[in-house]
Amino acid sequence: MAKKILGQIKLEIMSGEAKPAPPIGPALGQRGLNIMEFCKGFNAKTQEMEKGTPCPTVITYYQDKSFTFEIKTAPASYYLKKAAGVSKGATKPSRDKFGSVTMAQCREIAQKKMVDLNATDLEQATKIIAGSARSMGLEVKD
Repeated sequence: MAKKILGQIKLEIMSGEAKPAPPIGPALGQRGLNIMEFCKGFNAKTQEMEKGTPCPTVITYYQDKSFTFEIKTAPASYYLKKAAGVSKGATKPSRDKFGSVTMAQCREIAQKKMVDLNATDLEQATKIIAGSARSMGLEVKD
């Protein structure tokens, strides 16, 4: 018989930096889950990633207080800021252009994010990433 799922928790945690402090501790503790077991497992899985990469994580917890977690790819904005060499997006993206990315960089980011994007082919995924870049205030060059 399969375990009964009680719910899911969605958190964004920096790779290799899971600690029992907020937001992880309270989110898992109030559901009676083993916080240290999660932290050790998460840090082990993200060990090969660049330190400090934001990792959207979905934790599924079951009736017997066990859990599984899935780590998704970093947000597109993280990769776009890294490619453009900027620290944050524009305050008025429709008016202010503060950096630029090429379509080749958008295609490379789309390849990394393909598993998490709602697209069937690489061209559509590239257009999604280019749209995200424009909404951040980045200029997309061909």
